Amino acid sequence: MKEIGFFPSFIESYFIALGVLLGGSLIGGLAAFLTGQPLLTAVYRLSTLLRIWAIVAAIGGTFDAVYSFEKGLFDGATIDLVKQFLLILSALGGAQTGALIINWLTQEYLS
Repeated sequence: MKEIGFFPSFIESYFIALGVLLGGSLIGGLAAFLTGQPLLTAVYRLSTLLRIWAIVAAIGGTFDAVYSFEKGLFDGATIDLVKQFLLILSALGGAQTGALIINWLTQEYLS
């Protein structure tokens, strides 16, 4: 199987995190609506709970990230360390964008 390049992987990481957060929050909100809970409050709450899982899903699990960090630190492959950091940063950006969109849609400002 051919490995994809860094830039397509960078873009994929962003949109996977965005999709996991938006999809999980909206489908979870549908489930909340069907069970009689407030829809927009449930969507907002789910978006805050799903952020870390969106990031983990986008970077492909935690073991690959740990292996890349280990390779970068102990084998002297600093380019792999930088690439993995940028992929995590891209996933963080996708999750934050999704949370911002959910916040705009729900207009919830709960503390």
